[in-house]
Amino acid sequence: MQTNTEPKRNSTIVERKTISIMKACDLVGVSRRTIYNWIAGGKVEYVRTAGGSVRIFVDTLWREPARAGDLAAEEAS
Repeated sequence: MQTNTEPKRNSTIVERKTISIMKACDLVGVSRRTIYNWIAGGKVEYVRTAGGSVRIFVDTLWREPARAGDLAAEEAS
């Protein structure tokens, strides 16, 4: 019988939600140009799909505190 002497590694894969640039614009209430400026400035993280589209990681978007309540109400309806 052969035993494996390497320690077991806990590999955790975290899936991050991505959205389109237009959806990001709607969520934070800014223009496409602003989103592109944030990308260029490193303020938001993104990934480019195999087809060439840009997808924004939702957890890197900034929302105005007053707007966050409005968004929750819109998504609930």
